[in-house]
Amino acid sequence: MPRPTIRHRPFGTTPAGEEVTLWHLASPSGTYAEILTYGGVLHALGVPDTLGRTDNVVLSLGSLDQYAEKSPYLGALIGRYANRIAHGRFTLDGVTHHVPVNDRGHALHGGPDGFDNRVWSAAPLVDGDTAALRLTLRSPDGDMGFPGTLDVTATYALDAAGTLSLECVATTDRPTVVSLTSHAYFNLAADGGDVLDHTLQVDATGYLPVDPAGIPLGPPADPEGTPFDLTAPRRLRDTLLASVDEQLRLAGGYDHCWTLSGAESQVPRRAARLTAPGGTRVMELWTTAPGLQVYTANQLDGGLADPAGRPLLRHGAVCLEAQHYPDAPNRPAYPTPVLRPGTTARRRTEFRFPRPTGR
Repeated sequence: MPRPTIRHRPFGTTPAGEEVTLWHLASPSGTYAEILTYGGVLHALGVPDTLGRTDNVVLSLGSLDQYAEKSPYLGALIGRYANRIAHGRFTLDGVTHHVPVNDRGHALHGGPDGFDNRVWSAAPLVDGDTAALRLTLRSPDGDMGFPGTLDVTATYALDAAGTLSLECVATTDRPTVVSLTSHAYFNLAADGGDVLDHTLQVDATGYLPVDPAGIPLGPPADPEGTPFDLTAPRRLRDTLLASVDEQLRLAGGYDHCWTLSGAESQVPRRAARLTAPGGTRVMELWTTAPGLQVYTANQLDGGLADPAGRPLLRHGAVCLEAQHYPDAPNRPAYPTPVLRPGTTARRRTEFRFPRPTGR
């Protein structure tokens, strides 16, 4: 019986002289995943379509230099805090901490030198019918202004059914805040075009409206009757282009958090279902996270190209980022992202690829 395989090759050297490796995980299902030690980037995710043709369904770049100098978090692991912290500051146990701002006066994705810029240590694992890569990183006390030394393990695992999972575990020696996620950009058609004819369903009955800088305005809002009601599958063209909505105008598309539950779940539950035009591929995202940020690649402008030379364009992909709510360190009413010594932050997200119904 075929078994999963793991192999690796060099992918370049950073300006600081750190060697970067590309790891290739392959499943007997025909699915494969390529992961860089730089930023923990999901560089490729090959998924068979209904005809058995396997294509890469995530956006990627052709060289390490492009990732290091130009990438808009393309495929990266995000930390210490995914999404925005208002004005780059938060107070924890009476002490105010400052994170360098890097997005319209606010801290985004852990500040200007987040985990997406780090070279992670890697160890391959094969357990039965699963191939996995364990990445580890130590973030020292005071890193980007965050308190506490944070030890992080992020494990990508590809099983025989073709499900790719990402399990992130973090511990600290001082009270801190943490929210880790994957910033993969998905285009299930894998054709270099846009995702406007994809359909998206999000299993949530609330979302967070935001101000012009992406900071939540308050508690979750009811999306009924708005383009944010994705409780049933909707074509992105019909919500993004056919709707006159101030929230969409401000962000240029979706860049909003849907509220999945009031707290972290103990086991993954389905959060979203993305379907390619014609139903040729389907992806379901299952997660234990309390929130799901949906981002429709609103800032891509053709200035970057994939390894085949195709420009990366606006609405050329959709990101489904399982995470804590934005600005939660400053919002006691939101699920808490606080991590204390002796406890563990653990999050599991699964990218499942079921066969489309009737095919």
